[in-house]
Amino acid sequence: MAEESAALIRKAGGVAIQAPSMREIPLAENHEAFAFAEELTSGTYDIVICMTGVGTRHLFAAMETQTPLDDLVAAISATCVVARGPKSAVALRGFGVPIAVTVPEPNTWREIIAAIEKSANGRPLDGASVALQEYGVANTRLEQALRERGAKVRTVPVYKWALPADTKPLRDAIAEILARTADLLLVTSATQVRHLLAAAAQDGCEEQLRHALRELAICSIGPVSSESLAELGLPPDFEPARSKLGGFVKEVAAKAADLVDGKREHLRRRAAVVEQTASSAQAPGEEGLNTLDDSPFMLACRRKPVPYTPVWLMRQAGRYMQEYREVRARIPFIELCKRPELAAEVAVTAQRRIGADAAILFSDILLIVEPMGLGLRYVGGEGPSITQTVREGADVERLREVDPFESLAFVADAIRTTRRELAADIPLIGFSGAPFTLASYIVEGGGSKNYVQTKSLMWRDPGAWHAMMETISRSVARYLNMQAEAGAQALQIFDSWVGCLSPDDYRRFVLPHTKAVIDALTPGVPVIHFGTGCPTLLDMQASCGTAVLGADHRVDLDAAFDRYPGIALQGNLDPVVLFSSPPAIVDATARVLASAAGRPGHIFNLGHGILPATPVDSVIALVDAVHELSAN
Repeated sequence: MAEESAALIRKAGGVAIQAPSMREIPLAENHEAFAFAEELTSGTYDIVICMTGVGTRHLFAAMETQTPLDDLVAAISATCVVARGPKSAVALRGFGVPIAVTVPEPNTWREIIAAIEKSANGRPLDGASVALQEYGVANTRLEQALRERGAKVRTVPVYKWALPADTKPLRDAIAEILARTADLLLVTSATQVRHLLAAAAQDGCEEQLRHALRELAICSIGPVSSESLAELGLPPDFEPARSKLGGFVKEVAAKAADLVDGKREHLRRRAAVVEQTASSAQAPGEEGLNTLDDSPFMLACRRKPVPYTPVWLMRQAGRYMQEYREVRARIPFIELCKRPELAAEVAVTAQRRIGADAAILFSDILLIVEPMGLGLRYVGGEGPSITQTVREGADVERLREVDPFESLAFVADAIRTTRRELAADIPLIGFSGAPFTLASYIVEGGGSKNYVQTKSLMWRDPGAWHAMMETISRSVARYLNMQAEAGAQALQIFDSWVGCLSPDDYRRFVLPHTKAVIDALTPGVPVIHFGTGCPTLLDMQASCGTAVLGADHRVDLDAAFDRYPGIALQGNLDPVVLFSSPPAIVDATARVLASAAGRPGHIFNLGHGILPATPVDSVIALVDAVHELSAN
């Protein structure tokens, strides 16, 4: 649709550089289609997913050379037929095939799975035999999601994408991009950018093109294209509300000036940071800041000089972010935690979206209680609930030791997947709940204001309490070491509830167990020990052997640096500041940085996690302010 696209751009006041980048060609041999026709007419399949209109027509044309069309239509009509979008639906209706499931926009693999599972006419995926018509390239995420749900998947490729027969317009466009005469790149297909890069590779200029593309405002028509762009290291700057060509061009036109100006400002800020990094690089002959160990976050963990203060934020992948809410609208929280590809997606998206210097594993501190033999469920609006609480010594004896490699392997898979998708210089933080916070959930059965059951057990039966804490501590240490082995560069221990304790109770009932966890962790992997509402406990937390001490917004950061000279500090802006004005955010950020006074070992963070209603623009403004104000 090159001419249609160009006409829409011109009508909106833009100058269109037309560059057709792909053409559809049938497969020279159709063995896959012939085999599929035979299986289809023998009743092999429960579900048939048609991904595109062109692919559906090619498939029928190929099969019809071997099998009568009436037989094919009767056979496919006996299955649950899924039409990915309107084009495949039109093609199916043209053959007289009834459609059982029509996938809503934006027609990604997530909507396909959700539509099949929710449709009254659909079959359950567990045990189902599914045929998936491919459309030029394999949809590996859809295949994986189907298989994870127990489906037997057979892919049926019927055509593939190739570069245009005439590549001159594409090469002319590459020349325009390299000359920096283009402002925006509009992407309407996931394959387009791959072909753009392939054409550049043929001319020996792929790396130069990648650099130039990062200077453009990249606009993607929908989630499928956006995911592919992100995978190619070119995350889009804009995606429209609806994946329709006319609306896409119209929305881009309305935002073009802001998109271009915003990208240029972003590049200016990044250039300033890169310049500082270069001036602070290591001596000639040594490697520069190209490894994870030399990233600003990891340097700060080791209290080494940094070109600017690194920043990441607790709950940076959370409900304040539209991308996360869209995923959560389709996927229950516990399932999201247990599906590595989705957990990786939300973690990486958040890091890239706000420009944080580290990503944190997307998971939950309570996942570890399930393999301990305790029921765990998440009730909407009420939070997590432990269905089998521990209140007596006999309950403690029932607790199971956790083998994370067996029962929590999906967390290791999420770490490996996240690590693969992150940029090479962005560290990944793994985490667990601290023994006390986990014990409190286990005893209370959920959230609490006064921790009556927890403290009662602690004081009434110290033996049972310590036995429970020892079991939890061993499990936490094994769990965190598994995360480090899977690819986490640092580990954070969250003691979110420990602020309810007096210093004496912490010393007697908690300190030995937290220290035991930290002592058992893999040497060389920095540990961040974070608690909330506990300024009176910092001395003891600092004595546990942690590399980084988390300080909430109730802590005087300047005094803490003086008091704990051998430990890096993380913190400590009040998260509510992000609900104020941009100037107030910058001012509060500057005051936290002034408290740290440029001393080695400062990692900027909030005093607690990002609150759900926080404006995402405020979060991005905070990260930018930290980088700009702290650059040496």
